Amino acid sequence: MKITRIFSDENGESHFEDIEIPLINQGEIGFLSEDINVKKLQFRKVSADYDYDFHHAPQKQYIVLLDGGVEIKTSLGEIRQFQTGEILLVEDISGKGHKTKNLKKKMRTSLFIHL
Repeated sequence: MKITRIFSDENGESHFEDIEIPLINQGEIGFLSEDINVKKLQFRKVSADYDYDFHHAPQKQYIVLLDGGVEIKTSLGEIRQFQTGEILLVEDISGKGHKTKNLKKKMRTSLFIHL
C-alpha cells in the first residue's frame, strides 16, 4: 500500500517521499500490515477556505483524508495534491514545514493518528 511521507532533512527543508507499507496475505480476511503502535486518534474538520501557511506537524502522525482533497507545498516549492482516501505520514515536526490548502472551497474532514 502506497502512502506519502513528509519529512524534514538536516537543513530543515521539507520533502515528499513515496513509501510502501507491506501487506501480508491473511487469507479470507484480506491483506494486513504489521501492527503499528499509536498514541491517540483525532478527528478534524476545517473550513471551506482552509489555506494554512508554512507550519510543522505538531507531532509525528498519519493523516487520512476522509472527504476532500488538499494541496501541500514543501519548503523547497514541490507541490502535490492528495485526494479523499489517501494517507500521509507527516514527520516534519521541525524545520521550515509545509503549506496546506483545500483543493475545493468546502469543509473537509480528516483523521489524525498520532504516533
